[in-house]
Amino acid sequence: MKVVLNGRGGKVGTVLAPALERAGHELVELEQAEAMVDFTAPDAVEANVRAALETGVPCVVGTSGWDPAPLGAQAAERGLALLVVPNFALGAVLMMRLAAEAVRYLPRAEIVELHGEAKRDAPSGTAKATAEALGGVPVHSVRLPGLIAHQEILFGGDGQLLTIRHDAFSREAYVPGVLLALDRLGTLPPCLTLGLDALLD
Repeated sequence: MKVVLNGRGGKVGTVLAPALERAGHELVELEQAEAMVDFTAPDAVEANVRAALETGVPCVVGTSGWDPAPLGAQAAERGLALLVVPNFALGAVLMMRLAAEAVRYLPRAEIVELHGEAKRDAPSGTAKATAEALGGVPVHSVRLPGLIAHQEILFGGDGQLLTIRHDAFSREAYVPGVLLALDRLGTLPPCLTLGLDALLD
C-alpha cells in the first residue's frame, strides 16, 4: 500500500518507517497515498487529517491530545475511514478488554499511567479511553525521564487488590498494531472509528 507517514522523524516514526517498508508498504507523499498514518503532535494532527480527507485518503491516527469528532463528520461526508487509536500496542488493547471484565466484579478502580517527560498530554489517550470504558474512574499521570508508556489499573475490593498492567519498553510495540490497522482499513465504515479493539476478532 502507498502510505504517507506524518511524523516520520519522530520517536514512533523513526521506528515505524522502516517497519512499514519491510512489510511491503511504500512511503509516498500525500498526493500519491492510499492511506495516511499520523504520529505527530496535538497541534499538527488536525491539519494533517483534514488535508488527507480533502485529498480522498483514509487515515490511521496514533496522535493523542485532540478531539477527532469534527473530522469524523468530515470523513463520513467523504465516505472515508478515520481510525483513531489511543494505543497501538496489542497488549494495551487486551489490558483494556480485561479491565472491562474486571470492573463488573470490582467496581472500585483507579488508573496510574506513566510516560516520558516529553509527552505533551496528560492523562494519555490510552488512560482516557480506559477511564471512560470503566465509567469515569480517576486517573493519575506520571511524567518522568526514562519511561516509555506504562499503565496499570488497580481494582480494590474487601481484603484484595487486582492489578492489570501493560508496559511498552520500546516503540516497536506499536508496529504490529499499525500494520493491522492498515491491513483492515478498507473494512472500516466511512466514519470515525475509535480504538484498535474494533479490528480484533
